[in-house]
Amino acid sequence: MKFTIIRHDGIHDTITNQEFDHYDDAYDLLEEIYADLCCSDADYEDRPYYEIVEIQD
Repeated sequence: MKFTIIRHDGIHDTITNQEFDHYDDAYDLLEEIYADLCCSDADYEDRPYYEIVEIQD
């Protein structure tokens, strides 16, 4: 089972061009990206929304 990260706006970038052997590896990457955001002061409209999905063979 392999995983990839997609953007909800359909745009491809360096994050969406990666493939992961484990869900946790993809999650860790997204955690690094969003780690500096605090829920109370985050402006989520300035950042794309990513989702981890399983790659279908």
